[in-house]
Amino acid sequence: MNLLEGEKGRTYKIKSINLEHIVKRRLEILGMTENVDVFLLNKKKRGAVIIKVRGTRFAVGKEFAEGIEIGGDVDD
Repeated sequence: MNLLEGEKGRTYKIKSINLEHIVKRRLEILGMTENVDVFLLNKKKRGAVIIKVRGTRFAVGKEFAEGIEIGGDVDD
């Protein structure tokens, strides 16, 4: 499942980031790496996703959200 398919208000683990190398590297610098918890705060109508990673909020566009694979719900 990718980040865009996640449910608002839930915490997931990032399994992999399948984006261009330069984008993936930028996200890693910001702390978004594999096996890190990501909390899905909100989803916008046009596909943007607002998430919280390591205490910092990010807005991620639809294309990027589709390239971030997440694992099972951490809350369960």
